[in-house]
Amino acid sequence: MPVNTDAHPQEDKVRTTMSDTIRAELSAAAEALERYRLRVSGLVDTVGPDNEDLVSALYEAERALLGAQRLVARAGKMAR
Repeated sequence: MPVNTDAHPQEDKVRTTMSDTIRAELSAAAEALERYRLRVSGLVDTVGPDNEDLVSALYEAERALLGAQRLVARAGKMAR
């Protein structure tokens, strides 16, 4: 008896739709992270020179947001 290799086309459609949804959500999250990163980066310019600890914390937050953005974008590429 031959085996059907196209087993469940409906399941493939659901998987594709789910992947599309995941990619869209991750893309939106990456864009939001970029906007937050830019906002945090812009705050550095408003902080006076007497606040080295605050400036350092803002740069650290900016780097963390950039790392998060990259990770989310990479996950979006993997969700194919």
